[in-house]
Amino acid sequence: MNNNLGEENNLNFQYLINIVKQLRSPEGCDWDKVQTANSLLPYFIEEVYELIDSIDKKDHENLKEELGDVLLHIIFQSQIATEKGIFTINDIIANINRKLVSRHPHVFSEFSHSKGNTVNQEWEYQKHIEKGRISRLDGVPNILPSIIFSQRIQEKASFAGFDWDNINEVWEKLEEEINELKSAQKENAFGKIEEEIGDLLFTVINLSRFFDISAENALRKSNKKFYKRFQLLEKKVYELNKNISDISSNELNKIWLEVKKI
Repeated sequence: MNNNLGEENNLNFQYLINIVKQLRSPEGCDWDKVQTANSLLPYFIEEVYELIDSIDKKDHENLKEELGDVLLHIIFQSQIATEKGIFTINDIIANINRKLVSRHPHVFSEFSHSKGNTVNQEWEYQKHIEKGRISRLDGVPNILPSIIFSQRIQEKASFAGFDWDNINEVWEKLEEEINELKSAQKENAFGKIEEEIGDLLFTVINLSRFFDISAENALRKSNKKFYKRFQLLEKKVYELNKNISDISSNELNKIWLEVKKI
């Protein structure tokens, strides 16, 4: 790496830290001074979703900006912790450095996979040992969206050796869950229908995992696709000088098929 470039990066990073310090100082910004680790969370979550959106759109210029906003929140949180004497930004960096090295023994030390484990299996196993966890499913935050949570615990179970042998078994399980849902519908048992829908969704997420696809990303993209197509449908209805509620289902379906072609 160019030494001058490295020094410039270090100066820019330190400058950002100093800016946040000044904003938090008695002479700083009234809004920044009163923020706490908890009060910043809604803004942090918003910034993360804006970052995800820029990645989905392949908007590299906006991605650069959103990464900066996320970095700002990391610095902000670390500054609050520094003021309380809990830890500093250097402690954060030192900690992640140690963690990356310790969890990649195949890269940073003499290592051979045990029992034919993959790199991901070794990563999960190292975390399990390091954290002193009881269950191999431990460590997935309950606050995660259900789809992400489901895929993560399925991955953890798989890394522990509990998984389908091949994707054909998942397809069979999917058909089984669909049939069980149909049976629950015939019984008109709400509780059972709800349970079977949950099992069906769980299996679909399993299927996406076998395809190495994020179920969360896939659904988010489908949501956006539906949103865009429905807006086009509304536009076409407006061009007909009609209200969407006054159009028959058959006519709406015909317009929908036209929209899909667009």
